Amino acid sequence: MILEIKVPTVGESINEVTLSRWIKKEGDYVQQDEVLCELESDKATFELNAEKSGVLKPIIPAGEVIKIGTVVCSIDTDAPPPANLPVADVVVTAKAEKQTAPAHASTAVAPTPPTPASYAVGTPSPSAAKMMAENSLDTVPATGRDGRITKADVINAIKQGHKPVSIEPAQSNSRKSKREKMTSLRKTISKHLVQAKNQTAMLTTFNEVDMKPIMDIRARYKESFQKKHNIGLGFMGFFTKAVCNALSEWPAVNAMIDGDEIIYNNYCDISIAVSTPKGLTTPVIRNAESMTLAEIEMKVAELAKKGRDNKLTLDEMSGGTFTISNGGVFGSLMSTPIINIPQSAILGMHKIQDRPVAIDGQVVIRPMMYLALSYDHRIIDGRESVSFLVRVKEQLENPEQLLVGADPVKLLLDI
Repeated sequence: MILEIKVPTVGESINEVTLSRWIKKEGDYVQQDEVLCELESDKATFELNAEKSGVLKPIIPAGEVIKIGTVVCSIDTDAPPPANLPVADVVVTAKAEKQTAPAHASTAVAPTPPTPASYAVGTPSPSAAKMMAENSLDTVPATGRDGRITKADVINAIKQGHKPVSIEPAQSNSRKSKREKMTSLRKTISKHLVQAKNQTAMLTTFNEVDMKPIMDIRARYKESFQKKHNIGLGFMGFFTKAVCNALSEWPAVNAMIDGDEIIYNNYCDISIAVSTPKGLTTPVIRNAESMTLAEIEMKVAELAKKGRDNKLTLDEMSGGTFTISNGGVFGSLMSTPIINIPQSAILGMHKIQDRPVAIDGQVVIRPMMYLALSYDHRIIDGRESVSFLVRVKEQLENPEQLLVGADPVKLLLDI
């Protein structure tokens, strides 16, 4: 029987996907639920699995843009498994045949030991293959099942100092160039950035924050925080808490325009900019205003890992009322981030740098960070944008305010 494998529906707004790469090749015997290829939409990357066991015949080549419901490959389910099929798979196949065969015809199937010719030997998993490419590794010692290369194998190889593939240096007089198709994700990013520039009245306001109070807290409590919550204490949790408190005071910064109406959100779904191998994505922390700092840090780590592994779901990447982008991890000292439409504002964090500043009439060296708030001037006035950014700065320089979202003394005096 020839079984056709079609592109499944992955979202209401997605009509086409890109077949980014084949994991299995023509003529391979694939097991049920085994990953065949990777499909990439304009929002996320997902895998296509085999519905039945059999011999694979790809129909669509890698790199093609295809519609939802298109047949990408077929599987000959009547084809017998190869003689060198790994032991575990032989046993599974034998059990399936035993269940369908008459009782009097039941015979024992001797498992065939794996041979070096097995298709699995030296084959990296999708995540391992991506890491090998990112680190320019050609070979990695395999410890996975049937000789597969796992992600852990690549991590161990990097730690042990395996040398990357040697690359010939480009000749100084070379004028060669290459042309590649834009991925669906890159095309979507390009479209959204142009829309943001053309359809919003974008303006950016700047300020700077003294990071010493936050850094002192991290230095004092990072070990106990790690021990209790099993997660590192980073800066994103502090910034997210400060942003959520400031958004409650200046709701226009958390709003968005829909036609002739303004939608004010009474919740904070914070998008965080995550750099992935295929481009910048913005997964969302839902209801961040109701989360503890530890919960925020755990969610940030979870979304960042999924982004690097191309495992983010459409739900995790949709929505968001405000975005935080940390260009400082790449060394950026100052920038003007572009609004993540249909949102109305984005906060840019930057590199922490020791600089001389005047405090109480004295020049001292402090770890300073520039903050940038890009906002849509159609909905957010200058007073609101500047006041919002000052409020974020005040909370970061006085971390006790993060507990109640205001100055405790002013709260006590009701002023």
